[in-house]
Amino acid sequence: MTRILVRSGKDPFDVVSPHVTLRDNVIGNNVGNLVFSNAVHKLLTTSRTDTVSTRFRADARDAPQINAEFSAFAIPLANAFRPGFADALDRLSELIEKLTIPVVVVGVGAQATMGGRSRGGSDLERRVKRFASAVLDRSATIGVRGEFTGEYLNTLGFRDVDVIGCPSLFMYGPNLRVEHGPASLDPAARVALNISPYVSAMGPITMANEQQYPGLDYIAQDNRTLRLMLTRIGPVRDNAAPGMPVDTSHPLYRKHRMRFCVDPQTWFDLLRGYQFSFGTRIHGNIAAILAGTPAMLLAHDSRTLELARYHEIPRRSVRKLPPDVRAADLYEQVDYTAFNAGHRARWEQFAAFLIRNGLPHVYEPGEDPSAFDARMAVTDFPAPVGVTSRAQAWMNRLRTDSPVRRLARRMLQRSDDQQPPPRGP
Repeated sequence: MTRILVRSGKDPFDVVSPHVTLRDNVIGNNVGNLVFSNAVHKLLTTSRTDTVSTRFRADARDAPQINAEFSAFAIPLANAFRPGFADALDRLSELIEKLTIPVVVVGVGAQATMGGRSRGGSDLERRVKRFASAVLDRSATIGVRGEFTGEYLNTLGFRDVDVIGCPSLFMYGPNLRVEHGPASLDPAARVALNISPYVSAMGPITMANEQQYPGLDYIAQDNRTLRLMLTRIGPVRDNAAPGMPVDTSHPLYRKHRMRFCVDPQTWFDLLRGYQFSFGTRIHGNIAAILAGTPAMLLAHDSRTLELARYHEIPRRSVRKLPPDVRAADLYEQVDYTAFNAGHRARWEQFAAFLIRNGLPHVYEPGEDPSAFDARMAVTDFPAPVGVTSRAQAWMNRLRTDSPVRRLARRMLQRSDDQQPPPRGP
């Protein structure tokens, strides 16, 4: 069987505890990364091909082994064309330059402000050119997330660029649809909120909706918030804007209204229980879409905006919203007509990109895309993380093999029946 190497934090069926996820940064700082990498694993796993995860560990020293054992290297990326990822981009370039197998970038984005002002200057451009040149020496085209990134590469002299969006939205093939549901959002409705802790405009919006909707939960994504929830060590972000859920004093924390899923499957399952999702995290809202839950992106930069525009995901600029905007107001503006109508054409463009670059996919005739989903459904992933008690947080901070930890675990298990149950998903 042909084997394809996929750049990802873990194999989709690896069962990793929340504590190990945090310790080893399996999610690459944001669990949204697992949504698009899992999608690529599913799409490229066919009756003739198998996929293997790099677990973010492959570098130039591994090139001889990769050349010998794999037929292609698939690289799904997020907003990789940014200063903060420049060193990692160089390491990828160094690896790719030593590979003799096809290398296919299955989605990448550039970072810029909402106004389109790029960041990084000439130094970043030099690194991006090196990366793009190495890839295009080994593939037909580069797949980018949207028109903004495509134009950015064009200005650097690269024309072999396909706009394909994000592979996460093609996980379920050409027939994905989102239905709006009831015409209005009831005050008792269950609402999922996603937040980028560095977007200050979300502070007052969070507080306004926390008070308005007792059924609202914050579905967190970043590893620093996971650390806060497991160990009570914070804050998530220094000098955060008022209203941000970045420490244990926030009402969402104190009321046990925070959740964290370390696997996409549990994330989708959780979000199916909500009537609406909104916030600044693009993959927080894509996860809701994949779960069939209407979502509204509150766009704050080019990387989120270009994906929303390409896939026609309902969106508003977060900085143009009133600080007391209600989830019900956003819900009434959600319209998935364009998303639903255009999804098949976008799928066909994405599938053509894969074929053009020599990658078979699981939605070709004769293949069975349900096999991956069926296996995923019976894998025993960790349950969503909630807010831990002080005693549990103390134990989580102990060394894994510590005798004190083992004693603490026994004491906590004996006291389980005396603890109030956490707020349900």
